[in-house]
Amino acid sequence: MNPRTKLERFEESVLAKFKLYDSIFSTLPYSKITNTSTLLPLFANSCAEGYAQGKDPKAIIDSFFARYYPDYSNKDQVDLLFRFIQFIERRVVLFDAVEDAAFSRINNMSGIGTLRNLKEEAQAKQKTSELKALLQEINVRPVLTAHPTQFYPGSVLGIITDLGKSIRKNDLNEIKLLLSQLGRTPFFKKKKPTPLDEARSLIWYLSNVFYPSIGAIQSYVQRHIFKDESLTNQTVKLGFWPGGDRDGNPFVTTDITRKTAQLLRSSVIRNYYRDMRKLRRRLTFAGVEEIVVDVERKLYNSIFRLEKAPEISLEELKEKLQEILVKIEEDYHGLFVNELKDFIAKVNVFGYHFASLDIRQDSRVNHDAFLSLLTHTNSEGITDANFDYVAAPEEDKIDFLTSLTGDVSPNVFDDDVVRKALGSIRAMKEIQQNNGEQGCNRYIISNNQTSQNIFEVFAMIRLSDWAHPTVDVVPLFETIPDLKIALEVMDKVYANPEYRAHLTRRGDKQTIMLGFSDGTKDGGYLMANWSIYKAKEELTAISRKHGISVTFFDGRGGPPARGGGNTHQFYASMGGGIEADEIQLTIQGQTISSNFGTLDSCRYNLEQLLSSGIANRLFADRVLDLDDTDRDTMTRLASFSYEAYMDFKAHPKFLPYLEHMSTLKYYAKTNIGSRPSKRKSSKSLDFSALRAIPFVGSWSQLKQNVPGFYGVGTALERLDKSGEFDKAQRLYKNNAFFRTLISNSMMSLQKSFFSLTAYMEKDKTYGAFWTMIHDEYERSKSYLLKLTEMDALMEDQPAGKASIHIREEIVQPLLTIQQYALLTIQKGKMSDEVREVMEKMVTRSLFGNINASRNSA
Repeated sequence: MNPRTKLERFEESVLAKFKLYDSIFSTLPYSKITNTSTLLPLFANSCAEGYAQGKDPKAIIDSFFARYYPDYSNKDQVDLLFRFIQFIERRVVLFDAVEDAAFSRINNMSGIGTLRNLKEEAQAKQKTSELKALLQEINVRPVLTAHPTQFYPGSVLGIITDLGKSIRKNDLNEIKLLLSQLGRTPFFKKKKPTPLDEARSLIWYLSNVFYPSIGAIQSYVQRHIFKDESLTNQTVKLGFWPGGDRDGNPFVTTDITRKTAQLLRSSVIRNYYRDMRKLRRRLTFAGVEEIVVDVERKLYNSIFRLEKAPEISLEELKEKLQEILVKIEEDYHGLFVNELKDFIAKVNVFGYHFASLDIRQDSRVNHDAFLSLLTHTNSEGITDANFDYVAAPEEDKIDFLTSLTGDVSPNVFDDDVVRKALGSIRAMKEIQQNNGEQGCNRYIISNNQTSQNIFEVFAMIRLSDWAHPTVDVVPLFETIPDLKIALEVMDKVYANPEYRAHLTRRGDKQTIMLGFSDGTKDGGYLMANWSIYKAKEELTAISRKHGISVTFFDGRGGPPARGGGNTHQFYASMGGGIEADEIQLTIQGQTISSNFGTLDSCRYNLEQLLSSGIANRLFADRVLDLDDTDRDTMTRLASFSYEAYMDFKAHPKFLPYLEHMSTLKYYAKTNIGSRPSKRKSSKSLDFSALRAIPFVGSWSQLKQNVPGFYGVGTALERLDKSGEFDKAQRLYKNNAFFRTLISNSMMSLQKSFFSLTAYMEKDKTYGAFWTMIHDEYERSKSYLLKLTEMDALMEDQPAGKASIHIREEIVQPLLTIQQYALLTIQKGKMSDEVREVMEKMVTRSLFGNINASRNSA
């Protein structure tokens, strides 16, 4: 065991090495790099001193040039600032690579939350049998999404991967070459990616990281926990949204969905082929080698049969592997049997689907599609034209919807909305035939508000020549009002005989998705998290009442404000009143690369998630449920926080501030995602149409991080002023869920830096609004320190705090440049050419800050 603290290991393995490699990068023999690296420390020092003196970003940059380069023309100044941006972007990449390379040295790979630790604790408490039983039931399902928060193009991701390997080997020559490559590789995407481009990008992670990591987890559980007993459960499953998520993305078509599924199948077969080639070098025995060669050949040919059935079916592959296994065990004393079993475990987990492709669409789009469909079926005599669906009572609508079956082709429609909706359902059926049922078997309804939303999708599926569909209809409840009525909606759905029969055929299971991102955007941090917690309790109870096992699928983003932060701690804090056989959550943007980007980090974080779901049930001595007193305190805090946040949103300067003082409108110009930044196009800023990513990301760029803390300080202050702060302290001491919320909110506060925008305090239009935000920041910081009895934010996470500190230090000059450009634009008096340059400067500066923060959007 390493006797050094985690902070000491961080300082030794990350900080010291970063300084070393940063110095190498700064002295590479390229004129622009050398000149920029020499000037950047002077500029960074000017920024730090300037903010300490209360200067605004424009004054800092003006004084920098006046002090060091008074003869620079405006063009020279702009050129240098852009070179600073480019250099800082690459410093962020270097820090990412160094930190990723040191992951296994900083984190205890056998410590708390790992499978090894879980196994040993179960053995010590004589609960190995119970652990095995839970491992046959519980699984984790990370769902990779293409939400636009990942700014690294594929070429840069490749450099990061290779750089990490070279750093681990301490190969200085290779590191120099890669840093040279990094210095000359463009970061900016000139074109928006297509949904298929996004799919290819994430499939790289599936093939290179998730495939070996999940295989290793499955093998560990089988070999070290189950041993001679058979593990039949898939401990980790994968979900996939690129190419299937239609919500607000007009570029996802039926053809894109089909091609994405083909890519997924081809990619997993390619991985099987590579594994089979390795096995062939070992399985050279008579009667075995011939089978291995035949399987290898068929797998290779199958890689390229995108629109045809594979040359070897999944069933045949499994039969051949089993045949090889029997021969090795019976005739060759089990030689290399573990290597073969490891491969078989991967085939059982990934099948020919690799990851399950989800279809998602907004309930309002589904409704419009159904009405168009109904017009057609009425005219064709398929449905009763005398039934006035729109005016009918809800019960009559539901009876009507659940009575519908048939075969309505999408090709008979000119209306693009209904043609796409029915086309996506036909694609699901086709994908299941080609990739297996797990290839595509969920239709997610975002913005789900009523039971009718669910039954309309159910009807469209059954009108697609699929009377008994092998599809799960998944409602997504997002806003605070939607979460409040989720119980009523699902009770009505479960009570319907036709839908209940469907659930029986689906194994008496129902998946329900809950949206953290839009929940926080809608109702604030505490209320969103508490509403989701209560909704899970209520939905668990009503599902159990109807004999249904409910699975919760959490729509999470990177930062605490979007359900991110210390995610595994959140799941470890769930009480017994919440169903938790499966932990399903979205993983998106730079969170994929930061938490799951390497073999070490991927396996570690997947194990943390898996063990968090198991430990609660395995070790009953861990009391997690809230008693009445703590529940009342949590409810009041959430209510106080909600009032403060709603007042904040209702402020007349709320939207104008975002629109004119932040980077909100520049997100759409970054070319990092295929979908628009708003759900619908409009000239004015419509808050309801604004996506959570640019909303949260814009606060992050301002270094204000409002969604992660606003209302928390006010809520605690109200308890304090009523003489009841001891109740908040009791809740913090007793309940892990509340402690996790507070810890994640602390992270949001730690990443804030109000000196960057302190100049706004004097702004005639927005000064009072900025002051209101800053006051809540100070209030939240003060009360969180009082509540936790800490002297500083994140005092209990010194290594994490140190990482944040270095990253913030790296990007402070970048943010200064961004604010300088925004201030110049806000003045309004400039030529079109200057405005274009300043807007480009703002957009380019988004990249480094998002990547440096790692979970800012």
